[in-house]
Amino acid sequence: MTEYDLVVIGSGPGGYVCAIRAAQLGMKTALIEKYNALGGTCLNVGCIPSKALLDSSHHFHSATHEFADHGIDVGTPKADLKKMIERKAKVVSQTVDGIKYLMDKNKIDVYHGLGSFEDDHTVKISGEKEEVIKGKNIVIATGSKPSSLPFIKLDKERIITSTEALELQEIPKHMIVIGGGVIGVELGSVYARLGAKVSVVEFLDGIVPSFDKDISKELLKSMKKLGVKFHLSTKVTAVERKGKNITIIAEDKKGAEVKLEGDICLVSIGRRAYTDGLNLAAAGLTTNDRGQVEVDDHNRTKKSHIYAIGDVVRGAMLAHKAEEEGVYVAEIINGEKPHIDHNLIPNVVYTWPEVASVGKGEEALKAEGRDIRVGSFPMRALGRSRASGDIAGMVKIIVDAKTDEILGAQMIGARAADLIAEAVVAMEFRASAEDIARMSHAHPTYSEAVKEAALAATANRALHI
Repeated sequence: MTEYDLVVIGSGPGGYVCAIRAAQLGMKTALIEKYNALGGTCLNVGCIPSKALLDSSHHFHSATHEFADHGIDVGTPKADLKKMIERKAKVVSQTVDGIKYLMDKNKIDVYHGLGSFEDDHTVKISGEKEEVIKGKNIVIATGSKPSSLPFIKLDKERIITSTEALELQEIPKHMIVIGGGVIGVELGSVYARLGAKVSVVEFLDGIVPSFDKDISKELLKSMKKLGVKFHLSTKVTAVERKGKNITIIAEDKKGAEVKLEGDICLVSIGRRAYTDGLNLAAAGLTTNDRGQVEVDDHNRTKKSHIYAIGDVVRGAMLAHKAEEEGVYVAEIINGEKPHIDHNLIPNVVYTWPEVASVGKGEEALKAEGRDIRVGSFPMRALGRSRASGDIAGMVKIIVDAKTDEILGAQMIGARAADLIAEAVVAMEFRASAEDIARMSHAHPTYSEAVKEAALAATANRALHI
């Protein structure tokens, strides 16, 4: 029986990054993956493939609706969804191959099969052949799976999750999306750009609820321009399929029935921690009422040599959050004292315009009774935005009214997914809004909106509004 310094169960961004860092630190490391391909949900059926389709559909939408304004005549573009899916598959394959290369480079032993505990140091791998290995330390990084509702029968053909939405072979006539969170608005926007009728049914009174309401409203406005229809404050009560037809029965906030008919229903109400088959009880571990593995502030379970990271534990289900925790845990096992601040892990929605945030929002800070100032700046006031035609959106920076320290940033606009990094860096070093405001930002760029919002937060000093 082979013994390792570290055994990692799950090869998503958290698991494979944890394994790499452990190997860099000199640990004999094993990585266990249930499926044939490495990379977990993110690389195979999540972050990477969805962004490939978002980019392809964005190009198509631009060619159809925006090229003419730039003096480019391409006639009437046609969307070839099968070609887009093929390109997406190539992107995924190249990325997964890159992970395999990194495992080989760092001399990490990779096992394919279902990893399950036999005791708190022993893991059985059930694959093409059954193997048993031991780990001085073990990291659970098994990620998450799409959630559903008890009365919805997912057939994975017409009533689908995000996984199947990435493999459709024809553009839906009418896609009904249950859930207006990140996954719902991203995939809804993909198919709306390609010409599908898209309807979103959301139980809450707004979309992407983890962001401030003004950011949510701005995204709602942009998606409505795509032709997406929204049914907010609406509760789904039944989903029925007859042949190729799907009927959604729901109830609005006034109690009136809402009936929608389409050919595809995408269920995107969130994700759940995935521990199926792990046999946690054999290691003396249990899950909480949300199905998550309980950990302390250092990602340790109640067994001090077993850790858990990423979607399978509390906190935002984000690939980069899992990566940070993977590095963090590997360094703790090595006796180091790493740092991670979960408040400074950015959140991004890859619609167009993109949406991003870090820290706490205006509403959350007000609910805490914090004395704050808010500076905002519209993207349409930027020369760069007018030049590109991407004028939708805004940047908002929230600061402590007394110290000017940046407490949060929220933004919606072109390249917000990249712009948010400036706010993350600033907050990591506890910078003030004035610190950002006094730094030179290249002109013309989208990043000038961050500087202007910082100026606005510092005694209302924005220059271009």
